[in-house]
Formats: sequence, C-alpha cells, structure tokens
Amino acid sequence: MAGGAMEGYGELFRSSPFLDHVGPFYSRGKGQALSIGLRVLAHHLNARGLVHGGVLMTMADIALGYAMATAEDPPISAVTSHLSTDFAGSAKLDDWIEFRVDIQKLGKTLCFANVYLSVGDARIVRASGVFAVSSRG
Repeated sequence: MAGGAMEGYGELFRSSPFLDHVGPFYSRGKGQALSIGLRVLAHHLNARGLVHGGVLMTMADIALGYAMATAEDPPISAVTSHLSTDFAGSAKLDDWIEFRVDIQKLGKTLCFANVYLSVGDARIVRASGVFAVSSRG
C-alpha cells in the first residue's frame, strides 16, 4: 500500500502547521494503546536515502506526548521536558514506520514513557521522554 496509511489507521487526530509540513502522519487508538504511523515519502529522506533522524525524533516526541495526554479523560496538558533517543536502524522510501508507546508513570507534575519505532518486526529507534504536566482537564 505505497503512499498511504496501513489498514486501520486514520489521519492523525491532532496536528499543527509543523506536523502538516513534515507528515502526513496516521494514528489509531489512544493512551497506552496509541499507535502512530508514517509512510516514508521522499521529503522524509536525508542525502543517504534514509529517513532523517529529525523526522524520527519528531515522531517519538509526538507519540509520547499524545499517548500520555490521551491516557486520561479529560486529556492531560504537558510539554516535553526531556527526550532521549537511541537509533538502532533506519527506514527507507515507502517503508511503514509504527510507533508504540509504553507509559511508565503519569504523575501529578511529571509523566514518563518510552516509545519504540519499528519497521515490520525490526525496532529502529527507542526513545524515552519526561513531560512536565501543565494542567489536567
């Protein structure tokens, strides 16, 4: 299914001018079950023909933030305080990248989570994030 979302995914439920420029991104589920996907297009590639690390870090950041925000109803409002990223691989044109989040803790002032970015069965990035809670509900 080159050029679009995998079955079961729809347009990302929340976007911004920056994400619209970098995307398109897709999602399904919310909270701990949130999965975000990206079909690799030409504008995601670096000079070596692989997905640019900045695209992968952007997606790790929004996957972490959106998963934690939607883990509660009403959603949590939080901002990135720390993001650590480890690259174990990459992706190429037309690959489908999935982002799956593991929420560690939703605290009163800080939230902690990990995200794994995969192409098929291969994990290509692991990231962990700390988010500062600005408001609840």
